[in-house]
Amino acid sequence: MDLFSRSWTALLAAVADVADEDFERPSGCTGWLVRDLVCHLVIDAQDVLITLVTPAETEPTVDAVTYWKLVEPPTGEDPLDALIPRLAAAYGEPRLLKFHLDDVGSAAGRAAVLADPAARVSTQDMVLTAGDYLSAYVLEWTLHHLDLIAYLPSAAEPPAETLAAARASLEKIAGTSFPASFSDKDALLIGTGRRAPTDAEQAALGGLAAKLPLVLG
Repeated sequence: MDLFSRSWTALLAAVADVADEDFERPSGCTGWLVRDLVCHLVIDAQDVLITLVTPAETEPTVDAVTYWKLVEPPTGEDPLDALIPRLAAAYGEPRLLKFHLDDVGSAAGRAAVLADPAARVSTQDMVLTAGDYLSAYVLEWTLHHLDLIAYLPSAAEPPAETLAAARASLEKIAGTSFPASFSDKDALLIGTGRRAPTDAEQAALGGLAAKLPLVLG
């Protein structure tokens, strides 16, 4: 729960610090500008709010790791992926998008703090504890924080502890560890295909290279 709050608070602060003109820069999400990514975060925050107030009575079917499924890389043909840029552009001014994210995002943050970690919730036909759900989102927030700052070199990076937690989650999803020589940030970027490994990194990956990228959905 604490890592969820730290990762989300850091991401919201990073968005708040983005200059208006930088909303038109590319993000680390292929095909999305920074403004598109921020619009996606609004939807993510809404999903958190909805899930935390959607109780489930049955036994959990997934946990913080199995919540994530490995999918094919996006093609741009998914209707929601195509909607995001149009929706982001409709805000017109970056301040309006910032305001909406701060408004909904702050509410999602408060709801997470108030949630009972043992309570069962339902989302996307899955049942899991609120604690596991929020833990899964540490990976989401950390990756999107890296996406946000991909072309903003002076922007603040995710907290070290959430980078480490996100790496640990990705390694559990992969079923193996990334090389110890990889920083947490590099493990996340290379592991999810956000950047290509160097020749030396490719060699260090060994058999794991064949499993990459790990595209989460």
